[in-house]
Amino acid sequence: MRIFDPHIHMTSRTTDDYERMAAAGVRAVVEPAFWLGQPRTSAASFADYFDSLIGWEPFRAGQFGVRHHATVALNPKEANDPRCRPVLDLLPRYLEKDAVVAVGEIGYDDMTPAEDEAFATQLALAVDHALPALVHTPHRDKARGVERSLAVVAESGIAPGRVALDHLNEVTVKLARDSGCWLGFSIYPDTKMSPPRMVELLRTYGTERMLVNSAADWGRSDPLLTRATGEAMLAAGFTDDDVDRVLWRNPVEFYGQSGRLDLTDLDAPATGTFEGNSILRGGD
Repeated sequence: MRIFDPHIHMTSRTTDDYERMAAAGVRAVVEPAFWLGQPRTSAASFADYFDSLIGWEPFRAGQFGVRHHATVALNPKEANDPRCRPVLDLLPRYLEKDAVVAVGEIGYDDMTPAEDEAFATQLALAVDHALPALVHTPHRDKARGVERSLAVVAESGIAPGRVALDHLNEVTVKLARDSGCWLGFSIYPDTKMSPPRMVELLRTYGTERMLVNSAADWGRSDPLLTRATGEAMLAAGFTDDDVDRVLWRNPVEFYGQSGRLDLTDLDAPATGTFEGNSILRGGD
């Protein structure tokens, strides 16, 4: 089973996670920019964070044979903080980087006017830079949030097939599917979606445009729940090809629209150092 996790926050994970993921079949990941759990206080802190997403983190992932790409954006939660607004002026510099395969996470948290503006501005950047967009749907009032997200997407002029609506569930899946956007589902230990629930949605709606991710971050989450979903699919009667489509070919197709997805030489783990540093600790 080969797995491409299209939404996972590896900056928050350990090297043990990379080892476990590689052993489970995870060959590639996309790490979207998100918030730290506490407010950043200036645009400069975002610059350091974005630099790590396209520098150190791909190097660290490569030591374990995992190919790492990123998306960058001003995330919805911090779009409400005036101190973070200058990040919108910083983004074009990073949207030209080879390792950046989409604009994201963008979208809604509380559905405020500030979030409206940041969302529309960043969709325009996605169009200008010929990149897909990864849209975070809000965790509260999700149905209204998806409806509002789709309205902003339609106003932006971006093709629906270049947009992934993430963190969907049973309430929002049909609305998202009918829009022509890609459908993202986060598999969590206690909240969001579970492998059995995901299997039922795949039975009902099929495997087309379906993206399954772990969205693993600094909270209670599990980077191996993509693998668990694939195993649940097989146990439910889906074929190996179905699993490969959902866990590999679909994310490759979506992010491949960036023209920057590099999945060559996946069997050759990276070596050496990054800026004079390695992941090794200790001495002789």
